[in-house]
Amino acid sequence: MTTELNQLDLTIGLIGGLALFLFGMDIMTRALKQVAGSSMKTILARMTGNRFLGLIAGASVTAIIQSSSITTVLLVGFISAGLMTSAQSVAVILGANIGTTITAQILAFKVAALALPVLSLGFFISLIARRKVLREYGRIILGLGMVFYGMAIMSDAMKPLRDYAPFLQFMLSLDNVVLAALVGAGFTALVQSSSATTGILIVMAGQGLISLESAVALALGANIGTCVTALLACIGNPREAVRAALVHTFFNVAGVLIWIGLVDQLAMIARMISPTDLATEGAGIPRQLANVHTFFNVANALLFVGFTKQITWLVEWVVPDRAEPKEPEFAAKHLDPKFLDVPAFAIDAVRLEVLHLGQLLQSLVAQAIPTLTTGSPLDIDRVRVMDRPIDLLHREIVGYIRQISLRSLPSDQSALLVGLIRIANDMEHIGDMVSVGMVESARKRIEENVIVSPTTEAVLEELHAEVMQALHGVLQALDSQDPNVAEEVRRMKAGFSTLIEEVASHQAERLRAEEPRRLHTYSREIELSETLEDIFRILRRIARSEIDIFTKPAKPKSAA
Repeated sequence: MTTELNQLDLTIGLIGGLALFLFGMDIMTRALKQVAGSSMKTILARMTGNRFLGLIAGASVTAIIQSSSITTVLLVGFISAGLMTSAQSVAVILGANIGTTITAQILAFKVAALALPVLSLGFFISLIARRKVLREYGRIILGLGMVFYGMAIMSDAMKPLRDYAPFLQFMLSLDNVVLAALVGAGFTALVQSSSATTGILIVMAGQGLISLESAVALALGANIGTCVTALLACIGNPREAVRAALVHTFFNVAGVLIWIGLVDQLAMIARMISPTDLATEGAGIPRQLANVHTFFNVANALLFVGFTKQITWLVEWVVPDRAEPKEPEFAAKHLDPKFLDVPAFAIDAVRLEVLHLGQLLQSLVAQAIPTLTTGSPLDIDRVRVMDRPIDLLHREIVGYIRQISLRSLPSDQSALLVGLIRIANDMEHIGDMVSVGMVESARKRIEENVIVSPTTEAVLEELHAEVMQALHGVLQALDSQDPNVAEEVRRMKAGFSTLIEEVASHQAERLRAEEPRRLHTYSREIELSETLEDIFRILRRIARSEIDIFTKPAKPKSAA
């Protein structure tokens, strides 16, 4: 009965400690993504052009969010959304495993004594902080404290195992490195966290329950098990996303196969690079394990980073291109649900989708003149239906923005989101002005048998060209996130006003002409020119919104 009770206590302690560890990791990761989302976006945007910078980017981002699987899942989302190619993602994936070693380095310290103080500090900061960012920092500390406390619970639960013969026999069986690697892979695939596996190994090593060699083999297996999350994430995604998950799997499996026969040598390296005074009576095994974990992943990344092109070729051979069904024009290209967990990424996806919306609008406005001045009824109908994809995509964007807004956002991200939805609404309104107002005017032209003279058509085309230039400018500003480009659109006002006056003078002169149906012609010409003027005003308003959201606030000067 005592044995059963001890086994129950052991099971509850292990499962409860692991649950607390994983829950703490989840809280910490979510808060880190909120606080550092913009930084991660910047890192990935600027550092993926060069393979070595991509390696650093993967390590940096994963060190922030503490999960190579999450980094790979994000990359799968980037590739699915067309933000990155699979070739660019290879170096980032290679660096991702380096970032996860930070957890092991932290956990290798004797953190049990810090668990409750850190947990309490994080709780009270998140409870009393008024600013959103301070609350998130509090949650990071709270999550870290829960990780430490979960490890302490597991450590206490494992103490009886030091005298439990069946467990000791099982540990001896793990001297077989292949078996140990399979156990590590299976457990990591189950909990979907290599950090959890490493944490448990550090706890066991601290209790003297496992040798360094066996711990190294289990850690090698954990690198394979962590691939499961990425493989699951790629299901149902484009083929380039599948390739990214395969790169992660290939890199981890190949790395383990290279080192699996050198476990003793890895352990020897760990003992060499770890301080000798910590190794007394096995107390240094957690630090040695953390160090060899880092060494293994850094060495692997450096080994493979020179072969990114070959790795890309291999996965493209395994997963070849095939004809994909053509997506309709209005289909969203960038609004991946995976980005919603990192609002900075989701908001940037909205920016790119609004740019896509603007490109559809550009095609519509480009057809407005001369189709609506001289086109046939069939031509006019084609212009009218071109607004339908804009309406549908606008609806998709608004729905995605709603999902982002349901999350708690810092003030700068909220302002950016509000600015983007305002731009999207203005673009959709311009589409309606062309497809409803201008199309209706064109139909009246045909019904009233109005013929726009070549001279007037040329004047309207000049006005139309200015509108197209302004539209090109706001799209360029949206793409580059450069407020200076948007400012150039704002400065077009003087030239456009002069052109409007010239158009008005021309129309007044034409009104005096002795031609049939002069009043009807004048009405149709005025409707077109006034609509173009209204569109220009809205484009300047969009440029104003872009200046507001893309201009970084100046840092306040310190008092003298």
